[in-house]
Formats: sequence, structure tokens, C-alpha cells
Amino acid sequence: MTKKEKINSFDPNSVGNLNNNIFGLPFTAEESEVVLIPVPWEVTVSYGSGTANGPKAIFEASFQVDLYDANIKDAWKMGIAMDKIPASIKTKSTRLRKKTEAYISLLEQGKNPESNKKMKAIVAEVDKAARELNAHVKKTTGNFLNKNKTVGLVGGDHSTPLGFMQALSEKYASFGILQVDAHADLRKAYEGFEFSHASIMYNALKINAVSKLVQVGIRDYCEEEVDVIKNNPSRITTYFDRDIKRRMFEGDTWRKICDEIVNQLPDNVYLSFDIDGLDPKLCPNTGTPVAGGFEMEQALYLIERVMKSGKTIIGFDLNEVSPGKDEWDANVGARLLYRMALLVARSQKRI
Repeated sequence: MTKKEKINSFDPNSVGNLNNNIFGLPFTAEESEVVLIPVPWEVTVSYGSGTANGPKAIFEASFQVDLYDANIKDAWKMGIAMDKIPASIKTKSTRLRKKTEAYISLLEQGKNPESNKKMKAIVAEVDKAARELNAHVKKTTGNFLNKNKTVGLVGGDHSTPLGFMQALSEKYASFGILQVDAHADLRKAYEGFEFSHASIMYNALKINAVSKLVQVGIRDYCEEEVDVIKNNPSRITTYFDRDIKRRMFEGDTWRKICDEIVNQLPDNVYLSFDIDGLDPKLCPNTGTPVAGGFEMEQALYLIERVMKSGKTIIGFDLNEVSPGKDEWDANVGARLLYRMALLVARSQKRI
């Protein structure tokens, strides 16, 4: 069937068809305006694990998401599809994760990779594998960008979108990053790993095309990261969760704060969303939950304000969804992902 025929025969009010793609939609990646790239990788997570299961769990939970959106009529017709989840990446992640767990255990015992051959070998192997992953993500996302698709990445831990940002840097001379997160992710080679999940924004700032990083909801960070923020006042603006809440307690509206955040961003914006930016009641199984954070509608309102400002959201990611023993985190992740996809597509004037 053609895409038009699929649209005509599809009932968006019916039960999700498990034989279809994500959200029960009948479209292939080639037919869809929005393509989601799953990256089941969590080698350097430093606390809880399970985020490598995030893409699969979100996919499975997505069939419970209603497709109707009161603000965007028939949005589903544009097509959203998830690319095939690469089993080889998941297998490699699982194998290397066991090694990093042993490494972190030695680190916690006061051992030093500079004087411990086993630890030094693990760091070298993990960094090599991360470079290979970055190259895979860059190539995969780049292929879909070249096909004029709206691309979103679904992790995995927060290290996964670096290759995507690199691909975007070959398409856009300059862009900013809007990061919704509990953590600053500005550590240099955290725990010795150059491509740690806690170093994603430090590494992103190495990309010349990244002109601005605006961080929102940050509430767990170290002195090293504060120094990076203070030493780069023109390139990094951080809205700490504590400061946001105090401003609201004292009378500022969330709209006013959102518009201030939006004004810090350039015309082209990459959206990087770590689910632990939300209140942990919405994502209790995420790798490093932190008290505080946003309600889902609060975070989505910020993205909506970016879209309504006329700025273009050139790509997005959703990371650190860990399903745990039930489907709660994946359920929240799937609903957040759907709404993000619609807002980003609308920003790109696809709907």
C-alpha cells in the first residue's frame, strides 16, 4: 500500500496494532516525516542501569498512547517510525558494561587506572567502542537527515547522541543546544571515560558548530562543572532547578522564565532531553534520579515556547529511560516522546 492508502485505511481510534511500527502507526521509516533512531547503549552509567532497555521498552509501551492531539489536528498522518533496534549494539553494551562495573568497583576501592593495567585496558577498550558507536550514530542519523527527515534519537544513556550532534554540525554551520536534565553533564572524562554519559555536554562543546548551550532544570552537579559554566559565560547559560523554583515561589511565571530561556537560544536549536530532568516520580527507575525537577506538561510547555518563537528545532533526543520492573517509566517515556516528536515536526513546519 502507498502511504496515502495506509492513511485512508488506518483507524487512529482503534487499539494499537502490535504488527505496526511505534505508536501502532503503519508507516515505514521511508514513508515517515519523523524517524526515531534507537541506541541501546549504557556502558558508562555510574549508578543504576537499565537504560539500554529503554528503546525497546518505549516501543512496546507506545501502543497505549492515544494519537489525538488537541492542538495539532491529524498529526499522526505525517508518519512517525522507529528504525530497527540494533541487536549488535545492545550485545556490545552488555559485554562492556560488565567490564566497566568491575572498573568502577576498583575505582571505588581507591585503585588508579594509571597504575593498574587491567583498569587502563578497560578504559582504552571502552573509549574505542564509544568512538565506533559515535561513528555509527553519526552515519545513521546523517543518512536520514540527508533524506530530509526529522530525526530523533532514543537512548540508551545520555552519551548516545554525540554522533547525532556531529552529523548536524555538517548540515548546520551553527546551532544551540537546549538541555533538559537533572545533571550538568560537563565533567571531563568522568571516571576516566572520555565518552561518559556524564560528559556529553563537555564533548558537545568541542563541536565548533555548537554556539550555545542552555541548560534547564540542573540540580545535581560538581564544582568542576560549575567552573566550566563560569568560565564560559557567553557559550553556556544554566538555569538551575533551585533558582527556577525560587523565582516561581516569588512571583515569576513559568511563561516568563521560558521566554527568557528561549531568548538565550539561537535560531537553530537541538533539543537534548534526559528524562531525569522530570520529577523522579515520573521516572523512578532512571539511572541517576534526583529529587526536584519538572512535571511533564511543564517541560513540554518550554518546548512549545521554543516552537512558537519561530526558532527551528533541528533534531532531538530522549535518553535515560530505564523500564525497571514495570512499564511506568516506559509509559511516561513513550508519551513524552510522542509529544516531543509532534512539537519538533511542527517547528520544522511539517505539520
